[in-house]
Amino acid sequence: MKSGDSGEILIFANIPNIRYQCPGRHPFILSRGPDAVHYEHTSEAFRYALKAVEEGSQLLICDEILNTLIFGLLEEEQVRDLIEKCRGKTELVMTGASAPVALIELADYATEYKQVKHPYYAGAKARRGIEF
Repeated sequence: MKSGDSGEILIFANIPNIRYQCPGRHPFILSRGPDAVHYEHTSEAFRYALKAVEEGSQLLICDEILNTLIFGLLEEEQVRDLIEKCRGKTELVMTGASAPVALIELADYATEYKQVKHPYYAGAKARRGIEF
């Protein structure tokens, strides 16, 4: 869901043994829904995640993967299969919004963060290193 230029990339680049994969730049998904590039990037990122598990990664973070379900970019069964492939081999961290109950039941941990206040809604612009 991210375009490869978010704030954490600079941090990851300076930590040994971390591989960061982003399929490339793409626009935000607007109200009209996903574009072809969003499906392509999601497929590429998902293949990378499966490969990381096959190669024995100890920790796999799929940032925003739950949002791919909201937009219909991945099917719930695909994510369920990823969870099962990781079980007992790779710690899997998935982020995003609106986790389906079935995925929560499969998870070892589930945490829900709730936004209470954000400066954007008071008119503040996004800040480098914080929001992007």
